[in-house]
Amino acid sequence: MAPAPVDLLVFGPHPDDLEIGLGGSIAKHVAEGHQVGLCDLTAGEMGSNGTVEERLAEAEAARVVLGAAWRVNLRWPDRAIGGSADHVRDAAALVRRARPRTVAIPYESDRHPDHVAASRVLTEAAFSAGLRRFDAGTDAAAWKPEWICYYFINDSIRPSFVIDVSSVYETKRRALQCHVSQFRVSGEAAVQTRLTSPLFQQLVESRDAQFGALAGVPFAEGLVVRDPLLRPSLFR
Repeated sequence: MAPAPVDLLVFGPHPDDLEIGLGGSIAKHVAEGHQVGLCDLTAGEMGSNGTVEERLAEAEAARVVLGAAWRVNLRWPDRAIGGSADHVRDAAALVRRARPRTVAIPYESDRHPDHVAASRVLTEAAFSAGLRRFDAGTDAAAWKPEWICYYFINDSIRPSFVIDVSSVYETKRRALQCHVSQFRVSGEAAVQTRLTSPLFQQLVESRDAQFGALAGVPFAEGLVVRDPLLRPSLFR
C-alpha cells in the first residue's frame, strides 16, 4: 500500500539515525498537527548488535512514540547505499507518492560512510522526483518538495537554523530508548559498541543542548539548507 501524503518526509540511513538527529523536530511537527512520514533506507543488518527483525520492531515502536503517520524501510543493503541505480529511483518514487512539503535527509559530512552516501543519493532522488521525464517506476506524478533540509547524525557544523525541541525532548529520549538492541548491551550475543556506551547518549544530548544554549533555549536540533533564508528586514 502506498504511503499517504505527508507534510514532512524524513529519511534515515539505518533504524535509529533519524531519531538521533531529528527525533525532537519530528515529535514537534506531529504535536503541531502536521503529518510526518519516516523512511529508513536499510535494516541495519551490518550492525554489531540486533537482528533485522528486532531493528524493524524497534523502529516501529519509535514511530509510535514520535507519532509519525507511517514508517517504511526500503531494505537497501546495509553498507551498500548508492550501490544500485535503483536506489535513486526508489527514493524518488517515495517522494512522489508522499508529496511532502519538506524532505529532511542526513548532512553530507559524517564519520559514517553510509550517512555520507545516503546524503548524496537522497539529494539526487529529491531533485529527480521533480523532473516529469524522470522514470521513478511509479504512476505518481512528478513532485518537487518546497525545501530540502539536512540534519546531523554524528558530525555537525554551524547550522543554518535550529528548531527549539525543548518541549518534546522527553519524547525524543523515549524514541531513542525504543532501540534497545543498539543502545544497551542485552543478550549473550551482544557486544560493547560506541552506541551502547552511556557517553553516546550524552554526546547526542550535549549537541542538542549546545545548539539550544546558542539560541537561548534548553534543547534544539540544527539543520543546514543550501538556499538563502529570506528575511523581511534586519530586525529580529
